[in-house]
Amino acid sequence: MTSERVLINRVFRKLPSRQGGNLRVGIGDDAAVVRPKPGLEWVVTTDAFLENIHFLLRVHPPQAVGYKALARASSDLAAMGARPLYFLLNLALPARCTGKWFDGFLDGMARAARTFGLVLAGGDTTSSPLAAINLTVIGEAGRGQAVLRSGARPGNLLCVSGRLGEAELGLQLLLRRGSKTRKWKKPLQKHLYPQPRLELGEWLARSGRATAMIDTSDGLSTDLSHLCEASGVGAKLWAPKIPRVVVPDDAPKIGLDSLRLALDGGDDYELLFTVSKRFARHLPRALRRVPLTVIGEITRDKRILLVDDAGRMKKLPAQGWDPFRK
Repeated sequence: MTSERVLINRVFRKLPSRQGGNLRVGIGDDAAVVRPKPGLEWVVTTDAFLENIHFLLRVHPPQAVGYKALARASSDLAAMGARPLYFLLNLALPARCTGKWFDGFLDGMARAARTFGLVLAGGDTTSSPLAAINLTVIGEAGRGQAVLRSGARPGNLLCVSGRLGEAELGLQLLLRRGSKTRKWKKPLQKHLYPQPRLELGEWLARSGRATAMIDTSDGLSTDLSHLCEASGVGAKLWAPKIPRVVVPDDAPKIGLDSLRLALDGGDDYELLFTVSKRFARHLPRALRRVPLTVIGEITRDKRILLVDDAGRMKKLPAQGWDPFRK
């Protein structure tokens, strides 16, 4: 048995929660008090991470659950080009998750907080039959610099960071092979400990060169449809140009196709963004060892088309993650 006060004290000891600077009042009071800087805008996002929906206790280590919960929310800041500052943590936990599991969870979240430069400003705890983690993450961007989904224009080129499909491959291997998947380290790492592209997002926002941006949390096909819908445009996606995961020859025969993983597999948390053709000529091939690839073009026609290596085109349906799809 434990108590809410004991859990809060464990959170306070584990997670970065120092006061000072712009954080006047942090964890331990009824609400946080933050004094924003002049000339900057706050970027605020919230995200839910739920047992049996986003993670499985029998499969996912508690350290990975804690880390990934904060990484997912922070990726929304990367997609806007914001620098992370603070986060609020709401926890609903069953009794079985308040002992050793909780310490592992906090260790993983503390690792993410230190990596991303986030400080805990407050939150809430309660009991629940299933584990539920709800996060609010606050970042800052220069006035007018936040990059929206709605700025893509016909003729812009479509770019993506990293390599797509790795996280979904890691999940499928983990579900089918469990701990025996250790030899497939890279896709497992991408699934369990994703790296939101915060530096890239900030760089694109500061430079003013990205006309629109979104992260690939739901999969390329779905996130591209979100971006195009917000901008009132369409796109041609060049299949041969898409940087995709290589399915290992010795992976279990589970019908995994690298292109389908890249198009519809979610959880990669790469950045999908558009730039003018003039700027694309000066786009580096990589930023901090993260590859940047031009994979398509924005069109006036509001359809989203996939173009194969022979130039044949077909409509690309949004078949990535949708929690309400049956």
